[in-house]
Amino acid sequence: MITAVVYSESGGTYKTTMTANIAVALERMGLNTLVLDLDPQEGNLTSLFDAGENRSDPEADNLVKHILDMPDGEFDDLIETTDEGIDIIPSHDMLGDFTSNLEQKISYETGMKNMSREEYPRFELLYDLLWEKEKLQEQYDAILIDPNARAEDLLYNAIYALRTLVAPVKPAGKGNLSLEGLEELVGNMSSQLEIEIGLSCVVPSGVGQTNAHQQYQRQFENTDAFDTPVAIGNRESLMDAMWEARGSAFKVVEERWKTFQRDGEMVSEPGQRRVREREIETLRKIYELAWFIATETFDADVDPVLELDIDDYETRTIDLRADKETEATTA
Repeated sequence: MITAVVYSESGGTYKTTMTANIAVALERMGLNTLVLDLDPQEGNLTSLFDAGENRSDPEADNLVKHILDMPDGEFDDLIETTDEGIDIIPSHDMLGDFTSNLEQKISYETGMKNMSREEYPRFELLYDLLWEKEKLQEQYDAILIDPNARAEDLLYNAIYALRTLVAPVKPAGKGNLSLEGLEELVGNMSSQLEIEIGLSCVVPSGVGQTNAHQQYQRQFENTDAFDTPVAIGNRESLMDAMWEARGSAFKVVEERWKTFQRDGEMVSEPGQRRVREREIETLRKIYELAWFIATETFDADVDPVLELDIDDYETRTIDLRADKETEATTA
């Protein structure tokens, strides 16, 4: 099955929106897809998909309670289905206190079992929950995680559980990951967790037309250290509209969501967005990225044809096998 953590050390790389878009693309390819939101901050994947009604309720059951083996309900009850068909386990405020709660668990269990803290499998808890206890490999074809950015227990649990990284990077600017930095990052995590971690691909995101951006993009594309199947252009308007549409970039374009001013106030509505060829091309690249992850990294059999049914406009068909696009205008 397909398992990937979409991770970047730096901000502004479209990490959350990329996770959402890859997940929806995989679902459109015919894969039953689940995403886990492990970022406790507001404005995360849970907010994007308009899920997690009880995320601020300290009494509500949530993923942390299940990871730490103190659930208040059935695991399946944590899962919500989004409007675009993917399933999500929402974020919860308790994620922010994961390490402190884990330390209490470790202190109690090592004392009861007369074992040292170093022997405790602190990074293996999510792995055991997903695969050993809940056996999600029998329910899903693909599982993605949008993690917290800090290198701490929650992130390490995510990487230990899924073993593969997709790395969105800034093509330039402060905090940018260098080629050597990416290799060092993966190597350090492998050593820390004592497992082999695969880097599926690197995705330059927010690429502009400046010389510096183009130079960084070529640097990533020309390295043999890792794969760079696509680069995502600077599409702030499209990515920002995802938060208003409460869904993926595919939903934004198909339902034509736009934020604009009306009577002195900013409003967001479907049916207002112009259909731009550069945004259609961005959707093709997102679909190609998901296709690469599915077929090249995991050797999965997926549908290479993307159908875009754009409201009051046309149906657009993109076939990745032929690397061509055909159009059919609908009545």
